[in-house]
Amino acid sequence: MRYIALLRGINVGGNTMIKMSELKAVFEQLGLENVATYINSGNIAFDSKAVPEASLVISIQEAISKAFGRDISTMVREREDIERILASNPFTGQYESHKEMHVLFLKEEMPADKQQQLLAAVYPPERLEVKGREIYCHLPMGVADSLLGKRYIEQKLKVVYTGRNWRTVEKLALL
Repeated sequence: MRYIALLRGINVGGNTMIKMSELKAVFEQLGLENVATYINSGNIAFDSKAVPEASLVISIQEAISKAFGRDISTMVREREDIERILASNPFTGQYESHKEMHVLFLKEEMPADKQQQLLAAVYPPERLEVKGREIYCHLPMGVADSLLGKRYIEQKLKVVYTGRNWRTVEKLALL
């Protein structure tokens, strides 16, 4: 089965610098096959026998911690999940550039009370929609001035996630 691992905060802003070649080797040492990385920000595709995503997350996080001495939040999705995410974009045709669209990959589904709190904090023209373990973000004014840029989700709601722009999500489906 093909999986995609999404690591949070890898090689962003000069923090948590890890070479993709070294990260790929860690995945291979775990017995994962056909390991491929995409850009330098913690996107890794691999094949594995069908196992619960939570088991993969634990194995990957432990291996990264052992190899690099860092605790890195990791989200795992089946490749079919990425295809579903692409097909389920609630804002398709409603934005001018892929740069306006982002997807936040959550470790687990966001509780209803936090979803309500999040949606109440959104100011137009920013739009968010929570679907399962993902949050679709249409950010026409960019990330910096959005709830993402203000770190609202992680600091106020205490929700673990990693974000990817729409073009990256499209590329993940091809890995």
